[in-house]
Amino acid sequence: MGMKTKIALGAVVGIAVIGALSANAGDGDGGAKSGDRTSASAGEKQDGAGADGAKTDGAKADGAKADGAKTDGASEAKPAEDKAAEKASQAEQFKAFVQKNGTPKEKDAVSHVTKVQGADEQNDILDAADVYTDFTGGIMGSGTGPAKLIASAFADWKDSENGLVTIYDADGELLGNGQF
Repeated sequence: MGMKTKIALGAVVGIAVIGALSANAGDGDGGAKSGDRTSASAGEKQDGAGADGAKTDGAKADGAKADGAKTDGASEAKPAEDKAAEKASQAEQFKAFVQKNGTPKEKDAVSHVTKVQGADEQNDILDAADVYTDFTGGIMGSGTGPAKLIASAFADWKDSENGLVTIYDADGELLGNGQF
């Protein structure tokens, strides 16, 4: 192969890699943005806006119930609050599951959980969840035993073909991990 051919082939491969990366990056953001637009358009329809933007009688009835104080802004604020509540509620969902199905030792260990991340995003290829606790002392502290119980309870709560849950202490130091 000549030098010009190698350079041209390298340029084609580079462009293909850049195109693939930008296409994958666009998929994640585009899906969220279109979901946001869908909920906003649904909110507009619920508020009674017609196709020309004029309010219909349905909006006046909703306004009358809210004493005219709440308008479109109130309906847009609720989905944002719901999204924040869903992210914060992973720990609460986990605790509720263990309170219902766990052993007394698991219930005691899970009562120290402060935050759970990554439990709602599973693809069975490489699932990783993080559980944060209020234990201190890192891997040499007293939280390593309960961390194993937390990992076991998490495996009962979530199931994945290739999942890893990591338990951290209050300072962000590793306490333990387990498969789920």
